[in-house]
Amino acid sequence: MSETELSHYDTRSAICEYGRSLLDDDLTTGTGGNLSARLDEEHVAISPSGVPYEDITPADVPVVRTDGTVVEGDVEPSTELPMHLAVYENRPDVGGVVHTHSPYATTFASLGEAIPASHYLLSFTGSEVPVAEYETHATQELGEAAVDALGGEYNATLLRNHGVLTADEDLDSAYTVALMVEYCARIHYQARAIGEPEILPDDEIDRLSEKLDSYGQ
Repeated sequence: MSETELSHYDTRSAICEYGRSLLDDDLTTGTGGNLSARLDEEHVAISPSGVPYEDITPADVPVVRTDGTVVEGDVEPSTELPMHLAVYENRPDVGGVVHTHSPYATTFASLGEAIPASHYLLSFTGSEVPVAEYETHATQELGEAAVDALGGEYNATLLRNHGVLTADEDLDSAYTVALMVEYCARIHYQARAIGEPEILPDDEIDRLSEKLDSYGQ
């Protein structure tokens, strides 16, 4: 194993582990969804295409340049690579991206409805989880739609009629956001089944975001 491959091993291994967690945490089914992490200004590691998560090894995780050229790994990168690269190109603050098909959040994606802040943990994402315009999966256009919805202020967006994309400073944080989006989607779904949820105001979400940023420091 080369020095470069050794330096990327931990990140590629983390992608394997979080991929298995997608199934364990009911954030996707089968080989659906994908994850990536920024390695440096010119390289990204991303989960491979069509390989069962339980079978992926670090060597299977492709490393690609920001132009999409594969430089490490023998397995094709996820077909959603264009979407991941679009996020990294437009959000220099992002170090990890997670795409899921989590059921409650995807329900709202299929409705074309943003998830509002009916639970304080939505502050992990911003004042809401907005909805990106529909585009065919695995296209550059889908990446552009996701980037437009994220803007510079959100850490998550619903992909209309498709699923969820989360982005944060590293892969661990992006995965946490994916968990929080699904949890808040479930709470909002259940609250709406009973009555009309109360929505937290934006200034409270701002305060909560600041508290979360300093939590554990």
